[in-house]
Amino acid sequence: MEAWRMPRVGVISMTYARPFTARAFPLFARMRDADMEFVELLVPEADEMEPRAAGAALREAGLGVLLTARVNAMRDPASDDADVRAAGISYLRHCIDVCAEIGAPLLGGPLYGAPLVFAGRAPRPFAEEARAKRVAWVAEGLAEVARHAKSAGVALAIEPLNRFETDFCNTVSQALELVRLVASPACGLILDTFHMNMEEDDLPEAIRLAGAHLLHFQANENHRGFLGSGHLDFSPICRALAAIRYTGPITLEPFRRDDRRLGVPLAQWRPPERDEDADLRRSAEVLRGLLFAAGARRC
Repeated sequence: MEAWRMPRVGVISMTYARPFTARAFPLFARMRDADMEFVELLVPEADEMEPRAAGAALREAGLGVLLTARVNAMRDPASDDADVRAAGISYLRHCIDVCAEIGAPLLGGPLYGAPLVFAGRAPRPFAEEARAKRVAWVAEGLAEVARHAKSAGVALAIEPLNRFETDFCNTVSQALELVRLVASPACGLILDTFHMNMEEDDLPEAIRLAGAHLLHFQANENHRGFLGSGHLDFSPICRALAAIRYTGPITLEPFRRDDRRLGVPLAQWRPPERDEDADLRRSAEVLRGLLFAAGARRC
């Protein structure tokens, strides 16, 4: 059997700083020194960084880049407000343009919108007619965005999130249904083990179900700590990635910090209190070792 080309391993910028502005560009060198091959950036807002300058800084550091969209309640493709839906589609088209400027081949995230907790919206039940309308709105809007993405040479990756962060797309099977409705070769999936741990019956089987539609993978512990510090078993996860011959990027997203005091909100991002580069490098070593073992076993 032909040797499996192992996926690249990278890190999300929020591990280091948020917002990630032009002043943070020197951190790219630290990421590379921590054996990261790319960085996953949030699509910058207008006052954060100039995309072409960011692309130049990334190339100088020897890092690849992917982008994640930031949908919110005012730019939401699933909204029942037509103006808000239009703003959501316009925003995603803008994100594609930023990808082209910065040199990112992929735009991912909960592209369907419908944010919950972090947008200040509580979940609510939808009658069948309303549910079907939301699905149609999102599919139609993402199909438009996918056409723009294809012309720009950018892939779209839809990410299912856990039930506390969206009430639209929580599982791999739901995300696959949306991909089929969008019906574009430019559209696939992101899977994140943090969310999958809550919503999937069997993580390796869900990866196999995604198959060739999987464009981006995020390897995260159940509590968003560094790999090996939680309860997820990444050996069968890596074997499933090898089974589908996944060669795309894998992002590490360690957000959990060491402050365990009562009353400290775990869902709130906090800046690192110490240099965590060694922990990040060890996480990558663990992941690459498991991927190597999975590939060797596959052959």
